Amino acid sequence: MIECSIVESVAEVVLNNPSANTFTGEGLDQLRELIATLNDNSQVRAVVITGAGEKFFCAGADLKQFADGDKVRARAMAQRFGAAFEALQLARPVTIAAINGFAMGGGLECALACDMRICEEHAQMALPEPSVGLLPCGCGTQTLPWLVGEGWAKRMILTNERVNAETALRIGLVEQVVPRGQARTSALEIARRVATLSPTAVTYSKELIHQARNGTARQVALSVERERFVDLFDGEDQREGTNAFLEKRKPVWRGH
Repeated sequence: MIECSIVESVAEVVLNNPSANTFTGEGLDQLRELIATLNDNSQVRAVVITGAGEKFFCAGADLKQFADGDKVRARAMAQRFGAAFEALQLARPVTIAAINGFAMGGGLECALACDMRICEEHAQMALPEPSVGLLPCGCGTQTLPWLVGEGWAKRMILTNERVNAETALRIGLVEQVVPRGQARTSALEIARRVATLSPTAVTYSKELIHQARNGTARQVALSVERERFVDLFDGEDQREGTNAFLEKRKPVWRGH
């Protein structure tokens, strides 16, 4: 279900489970394990996630798994969703969702777990779980309000409002809207830009941004921010970056 290819510093992950690229328990485990593998691969600086085909990014979970009301299965699936998308949120590389169609339920939660989201002009996004007696359990109730505010999070979750690309851009759910068929290309362009930056500086910066999201006390976060700045001077990349700028050349990053 999860396909991955690596070209230079960018990993491309494709959700491929026809016809709607839905998640199974095995697929969620595979995604979690893949993120761990990419974390350990220092070559990989950015990850682009998209869906196979032209209609669906991902339609979330296959509801047939919950039709019999089995609570044990429900708990196991909730844990798998949470573990996979928490791993994605905390991934070392910069992650970009290329939303090439419908992103529903767990599919949208997968995109929410990424650092950035680009969607195509025909994309539709929703967290419709309450309409079938469920609720978002892949970090959606916590991540969506951070991105779009409590009001829009409630509109989407509590009233089953489906959001189109134009609205998604306006409320901050996505960072860019592109023509049909262009999300992958645009996401890869952004991913390649990541590779031009200091790996350590990007890693530290991402961790600090997440501290703001997690509600870390401002003074504590600012103190850590300053310490991480100084920590950059322990490695070669800080000197390389500064001197490359002064010498008007491209830096050669060593990742330390």
